[in-house]
This record gives sequence, structure tokens and C-alpha cells, in this order.
Amino acid sequence: MKVYALRTTRLIFGLFLFGLGSFLTIQANIGLAPWEAFSMGLHYLTGLSYGNVVVLSGLIIVGMDLLCKEKIGFGTFLNALLIGTFVDVIAWFEVIPQMQSFWAGLLMMFLGLFVVCLASYFYIGAGLGCGPRDALMVALCKRMNRAPVGVIRSGMEGTVLLIGWLLGAKVGPGTVISVFGIGFMIQFTFKLLRFDVKGVMHENIIDTSRELARLTRKTRPARPPDPPAVEAADKTE
Repeated sequence: MKVYALRTTRLIFGLFLFGLGSFLTIQANIGLAPWEAFSMGLHYLTGLSYGNVVVLSGLIIVGMDLLCKEKIGFGTFLNALLIGTFVDVIAWFEVIPQMQSFWAGLLMMFLGLFVVCLASYFYIGAGLGCGPRDALMVALCKRMNRAPVGVIRSGMEGTVLLIGWLLGAKVGPGTVISVFGIGFMIQFTFKLLRFDVKGVMHENIIDTSRELARLTRKTRPARPPDPPAVEAADKTE
């Protein structure tokens, strides 16, 4: 159980970092990053709040992951549900100002991208199921073994950016930097941390549930043996 507690802590910490990194790219104010542009475009289209759009789009991508036969774990759903929540909480505290100059925004954009890559290392490494987007990235990596993970990630980012732009999301220099920078940065981060994303064995929900049930039975106190039966004494008249 202790191992699962540590893995869950790592997962949630990674999701918080992802929410932080995402918010940093928004506050950079030099153009929305691809997934933020995608979510903002859906916000314009549907009228839903930004946080709800993040959750909805995450669940849609989970459906795509299932079509790719990628394992879906508890971490996959927590990713879809918590990242948008963490972004809203961080925004509510108003501790990260919006940048007003290009160079300050550029610095914050790179910082946000690095935090997102670091977040990916933490929550993918937990092995409780990739986030919806990263599960899709892993599925594509498995199907295109010769393609570097950075190229695959950049292709994904470019696709969602195009959709967001077509739906009316604002783009700018930071958007271009994010499209080309995220792939190289995630590849650099994973290499620096010696993290092989293809070697992570994720548990699906059924596997995790079975293992938790087994550990619960193992740690449950043993039932004391029944006391020996006491023979009834012969009745004497």
C-alpha cells in the first residue's frame, strides 16, 4: 500500500506541475500554447468555462486512447479532471502576474514549457496511466518506433493548434515557440532524467483495482482461531 501511496503522490504532484506550467504559458501573454489554444477555441465554440472545456477535451482524448488500445488507468482520468482544476486554483490566488513585455513573456513561456515537461516525467513515471494526451503520444511512439518522441509530440501540438486557431483562438510568437519548443524540450528533459517513456509499464484500472484488493487482503489482520469446543459435562443425577 505504501508503494501505491507514493505513486499516487507522484502522480498528483505531476498534475499540479502541469497545471502550473500551463498557466505560466497563458500568463506569458505572447500567444497561447497549442493545447491552451485548442481549449480556448472550444470555449468560444461551446460557451463552456475554460476549466470545463479542459475536462471535456480530456475525456474526448481518452476515447481516442481507447481506440488506440492504450491502457487507461486511474491516472488518466485524474489527469482529465485535475489539471483544469489546478489551473483555476492557481489563477484564483493571483500570484503569477501577466507579463507585459515580450522578453519577460518569452522567459515565462520557456519556463512554462519546461515545467510541463517536468510534470510529464512525474506523472507518466507513476505508471498509473498516462494523461489523455500523453497516452496518445505513447501510443503513437509505439506505432512509429523510428520517429523521435520530440517529432511525434510536435506533430500533435501542431494539429491541435490548427484546430484552436480555426475556432478563433489567439495565436502569437509564443505559440510558434511552443509548437517547436515542446517537442525538443520534452526530449531533452527525458534524456536528462534518463527516462524512457516507451519502457513505462502502465496499469489499467482493472490491474490497479486487483492489486489494491490483494494488498488489502494481505495487510488485513488474521482472524483469530475459533476456541476449541467445550464438551458438555455429563449430567449427574
